Amino acid sequence: AATLEEAKSRVEASAQNVYPKDSGAFTGEISSPMLKAAGAKWVILGHSERRQFFNETDESVREKVKATLAAGLRPIACIGETLEEREAGKTLEVVFRQLDAFSDLLAENPGFAVIAYEPVWAIGTGKVATPAQAQEVHAAIRGRLTEKVSKEVSDKTRVLYGGSVKGDNAKELLGCADIDGALVGGASLVAAGFGQIIAAAQES
Repeated sequence: AATLEEAKSRVEASAQNVYPKDSGAFTGEISSPMLKAAGAKWVILGHSERRQFFNETDESVREKVKATLAAGLRPIACIGETLEEREAGKTLEVVFRQLDAFSDLLAENPGFAVIAYEPVWAIGTGKVATPAQAQEVHAAIRGRLTEKVSKEVSDKTRVLYGGSVKGDNAKELLGCADIDGALVGGASLVAAGFGQIIAAAQES
């Protein structure tokens, strides 16, 4: 049977986390070299659940993004606000703070890293940002990258939307000008619905 590489598959493996040190006395942690040896090309970093349950901070996410880039793995760095923060009118304040923690690291290889905007209140809740709400934040992220890093980084960086993306809302979300793809969670476990999301991505 042909390997994935021989078949030139567009499917690539990603990890959901990484430890920022390559080696050392860190029993139970998974390093970048270990992920590469296992065939991973991508790493999700700073997911809201990591921030909430495992006390990850903006600084620790930066450290992981830096280590991942140094190892040649492609980070998918997550940012997003809680419901309380959105209701307090602090969405962009929070998103910009999280983005600014690592955005300068993207300048060396524009387009290599990916950013995922995931409003915490929409992850696994069934709630979803409207296309207008998502587009507003995605456009603001691009503006912030232009302001703080460069227009090239802003233009080349893919910004994904995550948060209750499903087959029945993917087309409208992915049709937004500044939404470049989706970071799909639970919906990826249902083949038919995930297939709809893939189809919507191919059409957008």
